[in-house]
Amino acid sequence: MDAAPPAPDELDALLRLLDDETPLVRERVAGRLALCGGDLSEWLATQPRPLSRQEKSLLAEMLRPPRREMLAREWVAPTGGGAALQEDWESFEALLRCVSDFLHDGISLRQPLSDALDLLAEEAADEGVTTANELRAFLFEGTRLTGNQTDYHDPRNSDLAWCVAEGRSNPLGLCLIFMLVGRRLGLEIEGINFPGHFMCRIFEDGFPLVIDCFDRGELHRQSELLENPELNRSQRNLLRQTADPGTILVRLLNNLSHALEQAGRDDDALLIQKLQATLE
Repeated sequence: MDAAPPAPDELDALLRLLDDETPLVRERVAGRLALCGGDLSEWLATQPRPLSRQEKSLLAEMLRPPRREMLAREWVAPTGGGAALQEDWESFEALLRCVSDFLHDGISLRQPLSDALDLLAEEAADEGVTTANELRAFLFEGTRLTGNQTDYHDPRNSDLAWCVAEGRSNPLGLCLIFMLVGRRLGLEIEGINFPGHFMCRIFEDGFPLVIDCFDRGELHRQSELLENPELNRSQRNLLRQTADPGTILVRLLNNLSHALEQAGRDDDALLIQKLQATLE
């Protein structure tokens, strides 16, 4: 019979033991907390005593193993790998939600990814946004979303729910939010899988415009970028192409794997690499 998750009184007692350095006690605490599914954020929000920085760090580390198990269990790769996603944005977003839940610290209270994107789309609609260019200005010209200049390689840049809540991400994260919110508003926004710097494309009067979401939504005429003598033939071809969801997901997992390795989270990085293999 599976052990029951700890009741509120036991949870309170377990949290008081977080900084106990006795190996047997730490193993017992981690084992009991693992039964909570890796997320205590809603329960913690009801508690009168806030956790210290050290307690948060210890608790977040103990909640990672069950979230790894959950991600491995819930990850449903499409038959045929990433290429099978094609225009299946619903399945694509479901996989992004799995990654987002995995990267959540299990402590801070926040909206699930789809709810956060829904709310952002509603806010844009309330502001009168009706075109992709207006959405670009709404998201990036103010303070709503900015490039994460200080922590470019932070793994949380691949956690889109965190990115929406914090208002920052890397180029790929910002472009994904732009595209996913745009789809909710029925707007045409394409991804450009450019090496080293993911971008988006919109159309105005039939002309393609390239958006650098990381640079406050800077607009560029695609025709002018293609004339850059520093670009080789492969880069020009990629600039013209549209990245499908499978290609984007592979890139996100690749970015995340490297970020986790840099952060010293080898077990998490190994899991992400196994997920990458399911898309080949």
